[in-house]
Amino acid sequence: MLVLGIESSCDETGVALVEFEAASTTPPRLLADALHSQISMHQAYGGVVPELASRDHIRRVLPLTREVLAKSGRPLTEIDLIAYTQGPGLAGALLVGAGVAASLAAALDRPSLAVHHLEGHLLSPFLSADPPEFPFVALLVSGGHSQLMRVDAVGSYELLGETIDDAAGEAFDKSAKLLGLPYPGGPHLAKLAEQGNPEAFALPRPLLHSGKPDFSFAGLKTAVLTQVKKLGEAPSEQQKADLAASTQAAIVESLLKKSLLALKETGLKRLVVAGGVGANKSLREQLNAACAKRGVRVHYPELNLCTDNGAMIAMAAALRLQRGMGKPLPAGSGFEVRPRWALDAVN
Repeated sequence: MLVLGIESSCDETGVALVEFEAASTTPPRLLADALHSQISMHQAYGGVVPELASRDHIRRVLPLTREVLAKSGRPLTEIDLIAYTQGPGLAGALLVGAGVAASLAAALDRPSLAVHHLEGHLLSPFLSADPPEFPFVALLVSGGHSQLMRVDAVGSYELLGETIDDAAGEAFDKSAKLLGLPYPGGPHLAKLAEQGNPEAFALPRPLLHSGKPDFSFAGLKTAVLTQVKKLGEAPSEQQKADLAASTQAAIVESLLKKSLLALKETGLKRLVVAGGVGANKSLREQLNAACAKRGVRVHYPELNLCTDNGAMIAMAAALRLQRGMGKPLPAGSGFEVRPRWALDAVN
């Protein structure tokens, strides 16, 4: 069966085609994918402008679909199901992908399937050369989400801990903005941090010793603001690099310690890291080293699949359908979006 996946939850338009065998344990196979990032458009505003994001999704989704079909060599008429991101995300952006998916489904007389954005990230490592096995602990660090989940199977998710305020991605981006770095700030801060001393500034790690796998990053952001003010209007490049390195160290330590705590509490020996922050080099290095000492296997999606993409949406749909868990809607059934949607609610 062929599944076309459409992702449009925020500032990336992603389309992908995945092939799978129904009622089989053979992993689905990615045939082709295409992605357009809106970074250059939003840079002038220092962040995502929802209305502009929605309009750009409208312009991009059909050309990307044609590109995917051309890459795969499969005609549109061979598609068996259209999957799309239902939420969470920006309401207007979600409506674009959902509307196009429903329209294609109606035109082709094919069913459609709504997918949870975070479930897509969670299952994206199954597209990698080293896919995980169930059960595992998952560290989800995507945009405004920072969560630790116990995953026993597709659709079986237990929330272990989450952020009580800002997410790790927000901490990266907001701190980068305070340092005068361009949007999106996280990757720029990580790059600048390579030139800095991670011990130069004593920054807080809220909840680090709470004994619970919950995160807090708002206090870190405030501490970065305080240090920026102390440095004055013209800090040196080395001072900025040191503050970037210290900020990254605080975020990474929090993610590391809480992930290890979740592994200890569950007794599991497998960790999946997914979402944009999962591409952070320092985080990967420290998780790999710490988990290796504890006999824990760590799995990541490929770097190009850490960001939002259509492949993870098509994959999540395919895995659900393989296990008879999907609830496809018949062609012409309409659609809805869910800008706020907890992952453990999809069980």
